[in-house]
Amino acid sequence: MSSHTPWTEADIPDLHGKTATVTGANTGLGLQTAQMLAARGAAVVLACRNKDRAQAAAARIRQTAPGAQVRTMLLDLASLASVRDAAAWLHAEYPHLDLLVNNAGGVHPRYRRTEDGFETTLATNHLGPFAFTGLVLDLLLASPGSRIVTVSSVGHRRGTINFDDLHFERGYRYQYAYFQSKLANLMFTYELQRRLASAGSATIALAAHPGNARTEFGRDMPAPVRVMMSPRLRPLTSWLMQPAEAGALPITRAATDPAACGGEYYGPNGWNEWTGRPVRVESIPRSHDADAQRRLWQVSEQLTDVTYHLAAATGQHGG
Repeated sequence: MSSHTPWTEADIPDLHGKTATVTGANTGLGLQTAQMLAARGAAVVLACRNKDRAQAAAARIRQTAPGAQVRTMLLDLASLASVRDAAAWLHAEYPHLDLLVNNAGGVHPRYRRTEDGFETTLATNHLGPFAFTGLVLDLLLASPGSRIVTVSSVGHRRGTINFDDLHFERGYRYQYAYFQSKLANLMFTYELQRRLASAGSATIALAAHPGNARTEFGRDMPAPVRVMMSPRLRPLTSWLMQPAEAGALPITRAATDPAACGGEYYGPNGWNEWTGRPVRVESIPRSHDADAQRRLWQVSEQLTDVTYHLAAATGQHGG
């Protein structure tokens, strides 16, 4: 199937024998992604901040997909301690990992710093996933053909990486913090893919975005945004927003399409990529700046104290 041919849930291949971890899987895109993977036979770990909500999501998946193999794991990407604990748990429970979906993310209208001193949006959307991926990389490298899928956004088009003020200490505008983090997701994916390929690894890194999906993501957003995302306005906003099920399809395509290749980016095929069927799409030229990718990588390693070991395609995980 061509990467420009639309994809449906029916195109997801059989996943029996595969193990996947999906972050932020208790609701919205993460839940839909996990549900689709589990329905096709994958053993899925729901990595979530809230234990009760994670267990409720697991019960929902088992109800819709009888016999589904679903487990839960605590993971707060805004806490490096939580990231390390979650990675340690995966190592204790699984000898390998076939798929990691870095889906969890957020946007914070009010300025906040994490316990590690990071601006919260950057921590949740980029630094946490960067650290978590590095810490479980050996599990992925141990499974030939494994994939790392990181969820970006159409908002990356307005993003810039402000290396002089990554944490917005000189003035905070939540939109730009979010746009920066979503651009970082793509730059991380492209640099990771380059490093995987250079190491001769069969593991690949891809990215996806959901378009404008109607989820709980906007619950902390200003009132006008919450109104636009309301299900009550669905008849008026169908051209602008699509259900979470549709938004999850680009993610599942990046995760499972046998024809997908490392470094590819998937999103909806409709106008402005807001809605539609999942196809391969292109990110802005700024996301392909190799020098900026390497600089972001180095800064991320310094901030998280996680180093990727890719000299050989097997072996150690990030420290």
